[in-house]
Amino acid sequence: MLQWSDKLALVVITAWVGALWTVGYLVAPTLFHALNDRQLAGMLAGKLFALVAYVGVASAFYLLIHRLVRFGTGALKQGLFWLVLVMLLLVLAGHFGIQPLLAGLKAQAMPADVMQSIFADRFRTWHGIASIAYLIESLLGLVLVIKAR
Repeated sequence: MLQWSDKLALVVITAWVGALWTVGYLVAPTLFHALNDRQLAGMLAGKLFALVAYVGVASAFYLLIHRLVRFGTGALKQGLFWLVLVMLLLVLAGHFGIQPLLAGLKAQAMPADVMQSIFADRFRTWHGIASIAYLIESLLGLVLVIKAR
């Protein structure tokens, strides 16, 4: 029978991966499709991605600590532990590494839209890297959901 901490871990996984999929593949594309102002859509999407990143960090810490408490050092031999750790590293790299670079490029382009500035190519490149990292995190999240039980 599952302990309450195991049940909470399943809820945490559901919240984290659900937020990843919902914001990344439903909400953000809808914002860009529905709003005529791409800068506004980007700003709103950015705020939502930041929330998803915080959910990811908190979720990953809970899941890693839960595994260590439940299984001790044996957790280090479990694929689930390493899966969560890689997802955490992707969240941290995206939110604290790539997103500040994107924000800096936007700020340098002001008052113009970054996509209409000399920084457009660099912005596209870093945005592409962020998108690939997010896709990898989302796919790892799928594996996490499947393997969690």
